[in-house]
Amino acid sequence: MSTVTPLLELRDLDVAYGGIRAVRGLNLTVNRGELVCLIGANGAGKSTTLRAICGLVPRAGGDILYDGRSIAGVPSYLLVREGLVMVPEGRGIFGQLTIEENLAMGAYSRRDIEQIRRDTEHVLEIFPRLRERLKQSAGTLSGGEQQMLAMGRAMISRPRLLLLDEPSMGLAPIMVDKIFEVIETISNEGVTILLIEQNAKLALEASNRGYVMESGRMILDGPSQQLLDDPKVRAAYLGEEEAA
Repeated sequence: MSTVTPLLELRDLDVAYGGIRAVRGLNLTVNRGELVCLIGANGAGKSTTLRAICGLVPRAGGDILYDGRSIAGVPSYLLVREGLVMVPEGRGIFGQLTIEENLAMGAYSRRDIEQIRRDTEHVLEIFPRLRERLKQSAGTLSGGEQQMLAMGRAMISRPRLLLLDEPSMGLAPIMVDKIFEVIETISNEGVTILLIEQNAKLALEASNRGYVMESGRMILDGPSQQLLDDPKVRAAYLGEEEAA
């Protein structure tokens, strides 16, 4: 009987800042083609987890497996070449560069010029607002437009696994809806996604499975609908009162 190897697997992951363990004994899997969300209160360790996966902060213990092999200690730029790409919290765009130049940065490790051109065209079809402003400095864009740009740049990197860190943070409701439409579009095109999101309801509605973090530990996981129906999740993250 064949077994499915997860595209991403965290095994007892520990991450520490100084003497503080921000992530403790974390276990998580993301299978190929899934959209998985990770929710929790501010300070739960969600962003730290993503940064550890990308090699931006060192692990203190445990292991990180990507496509079946350990990537602990592998430099971030090499992970990007292997299709592990993150859109960071705060977007991380290059404000002094144009939109066109920012998008080109997504292809810095690629050499397939014609496919880069097609991928860029595809991104501009998804984000027509960027096409209208290609020569505009990225720093002059609104928050929502900058998020579009950050996601477009990541897509041009040809991700196999896309990590999204708080994509709706600070955005107007109409822009949040647009960003989540795009996330679902990317997922439907076959890109595997691990999503961290402050809007737990939207994240769970968009995803296949979810994990709940609290104080650096995983406290719940399961199918997204199951978590949406869980009274404790509804009380803690969806603003509803838990029944007595």
